[in-house]
Amino acid sequence: MAALRRIARERGGWWHAYVCPAHGVELDHGDLLSGVFPAGGARCAYGCRVDDEAVRGAWLVLSHQAWARHLRVLAHQGERAQAVARLVEYAGLYAELATERHGEAQTWMLRGRLFHQALTDAIWAVNIGHTVITLAEESTEHLAAVLPLLDDLERAALDARDVLTGQGHLASNYTAWLNAAGVAASRGAAAARGQEWGGAKQWLEGEHGLYAHLRVAVADDGWEWEGSTYYHGFVLRAALLALRRTDPAAVPSDVVDVLAAMTDVLATIATAGGILPALHDGPYLRGPLALEWLELVALAQQLVPSAALDAVAERARDELGAHDDRLDRELGGWFAGPPLPERPVPAPVTVFSTAGYAVLRHAGVHALLDFGPHGGSHGHRDKLSLYLYGDTTPWQPDPGQVPYAHAEFRDLYASTEAHPSFRADYAEQAECMGKLLGSDGSRVTAEVTTAYEGVRAVRQVALGDSYLVDLLTVTAEDERRLTAQLRPGVALDIQLQAAGPVRTTWYGDETLHGWHIHTPGAAVRPVTRPGPGPADDPQRMRSRVDFTAKSDRITFASVYQAASAGPAVTGVELDGDGLLTVALADGSTARFRTED
Repeated sequence: MAALRRIARERGGWWHAYVCPAHGVELDHGDLLSGVFPAGGARCAYGCRVDDEAVRGAWLVLSHQAWARHLRVLAHQGERAQAVARLVEYAGLYAELATERHGEAQTWMLRGRLFHQALTDAIWAVNIGHTVITLAEESTEHLAAVLPLLDDLERAALDARDVLTGQGHLASNYTAWLNAAGVAASRGAAAARGQEWGGAKQWLEGEHGLYAHLRVAVADDGWEWEGSTYYHGFVLRAALLALRRTDPAAVPSDVVDVLAAMTDVLATIATAGGILPALHDGPYLRGPLALEWLELVALAQQLVPSAALDAVAERARDELGAHDDRLDRELGGWFAGPPLPERPVPAPVTVFSTAGYAVLRHAGVHALLDFGPHGGSHGHRDKLSLYLYGDTTPWQPDPGQVPYAHAEFRDLYASTEAHPSFRADYAEQAECMGKLLGSDGSRVTAEVTTAYEGVRAVRQVALGDSYLVDLLTVTAEDERRLTAQLRPGVALDIQLQAAGPVRTTWYGDETLHGWHIHTPGAAVRPVTRPGPGPADDPQRMRSRVDFTAKSDRITFASVYQAASAGPAVTGVELDGDGLLTVALADGSTARFRTED
């Protein structure tokens, strides 16, 4: 017998509370379309059962959002009667429950009506509105009963946007989704009435519309201002959803440039196998996020196509497996005109100077150096972190973030300790930003001077013939304990040699070899200890490595080579003048100079 499906009759809370307090993992969703919270409490992967008001409210968010997305699937698959019946049910529920702003929201939240946050209301409203638009393409029959809901959703989006922009937050990612909700609800209402849509001035072109938001929220290098992969994609997806039935040629040229640049960002940071590094706040690995990436890629490829995004979609689909609802495959013909020209292939070295990221890809290694602004409330204390990936292997990834309601683990994953960065006296970095010192087609150099008082760190990452070179030089005004950190996302072996570099081997779909050396004569202790791996599961331990010296100046030098690359590295030496020599099996050598 098929599982009974029903819409829950309660308002939702804040989804980030759906986390195990003991283990920091997101709780199992159960059957979100059942409308019934899991009997005995929400399950944790480690056997816990959690049942409290916050967790129940979070589950209701997930359930209502799952229903809204499911309605879109039903509409596209021709299940009209069921989709309309559920929409009418939601119209009644919204009229009953969402008459005023949610009184249980936290004080910092922009309060919603059906949920704690107006942002959550907006995401839900986007799916409801697009369900109606799709249904109306076939017929407006029986859609009149949904009009009060659509009109209320548009008013709620406008009210929340007025509050937000009145506080000076036009650049907020909330604004993108409130505009997308206004478009979806008003377009849906116009379609249900059999009328032309007249909301472009309000929701796209106006003083606080989508175009104005994108102009202030996205930097000249294409990054959404927070520098988070998740929130960057979050804003881009909202924009693409809001532009349904819009001719790409009719979008203002500067806005098209912004959308193209945002797409280029994702294409550039993505590995050849489709991994999107989880920079700053955002999930490391999560099923609903994979669905979002699939939707984003399906829409972006119809506006500013990029071949590099195909791998992102393929990886997301593999992550989902049987949980793929295939909605993205129903979204053809989203825009009212042909796509713009295809985007160029990313270069081997790309620097995003405003966001403060550099991407270097070569010989099977995909490296990313983080040196930019802190990133507001979604930033991490991670300056000069160096992330390393293979095509499909996260050797040393940005670890991502847990659901925000878990304060202890959220602070851990925002910390310097959790990142492949540097520390002084085992302390946390201050919230700060670094500076690009230089870059060319084979290397990038950046510094930070405000992470610790009296400490300057410079990191140079360079492409060798078949390997990657990392030179981290830390200088202090007086003697300090200076540490360079390795933070693997995979199994790691470390071997000390009687003489010469420390060797590391990083495992996964692909294997990475590392050679680690330091300023001659410095007493460096390489200490390996277990620590939490990426944020999808804080209980999964990885072998963290700290190289620490008590000094006022130290260079930590590393050479990385994918096992698939060659000629093989056979020797790594660093002399007292800061000259690194790398020898290869073919007899060739190359030299790299540290920062003076």
